[in-house]
Amino acid sequence: METLVENRDNKTVDSLAVVMPVYNEGERIYDNLLEASRIVGRFAADYEIIAVNDGSTDNSLDEIRRAMKADDHIRVVYYDKNHGKGYAVKLGMTTSSKKLTAFCDSDLELTPKMLKSYARALSQSGADIVIGSKMHKNSRIEYPFIRKVMSYGYYMFLKLLFRMSLKDTQTGIKLYKTECIKEVLQHVETEGFSFDIEVLAFAHSLGYRIIEMPVVLSFSRKAGNRSKIKISSIFNMISDTLKIRKRVREFAKTER
Repeated sequence: METLVENRDNKTVDSLAVVMPVYNEGERIYDNLLEASRIVGRFAADYEIIAVNDGSTDNSLDEIRRAMKADDHIRVVYYDKNHGKGYAVKLGMTTSSKKLTAFCDSDLELTPKMLKSYARALSQSGADIVIGSKMHKNSRIEYPFIRKVMSYGYYMFLKLLFRMSLKDTQTGIKLYKTECIKEVLQHVETEGFSFDIEVLAFAHSLGYRIIEMPVVLSFSRKAGNRSKIKISSIFNMISDTLKIRKRVREFAKTER
């Protein structure tokens, strides 16, 4: 079990990479990356912020590079064609050289300061993965009612398919032991929003321990800049999830 020791600089996490996927976030990604770095720097002794530019068509890449000049803890992974959140997070995580690797949405509606308590929980519990959960009894959430309905509906769908005890697989903040996530990612194929459930389903099949932690969420997107999840994305998630179930079952059979 990894031990967290607070040093004289009040840094409780030895080594952490935070992966932040970026798609057309040019208006705010510069400020968000610098803010993420400031937050993580308060509790991590050795850290990096990995911005993955997922084929943005705006000025996101230029703004990421501007942030890199302002803070050498920030680096970029990029490519020309948009592939989706899962592809971006997976690619970013495979480049991590730190002991712990986290994923955090680049809009910062879920602040990376939560990763400090997640790292503590990871160490104290002996778990391999900590995931933020909107359904945790101690979560403080403020987001649209329709999103709450969608989240609960997807939770019930996943519980039926995978029989895992996890209540919320889709919240955009998670922390992994790097050696764990790199093994799991070898089996993950999903590139879109269903990436999270495939990671957790394979992690469960591989025997890794997953725990849930509360989140503080304030939904900040304005009416003209709502969440990127659309009706078509929902149908794609359902289709992808059914494919994931098949792959996980086939994997489990080969492991017996």
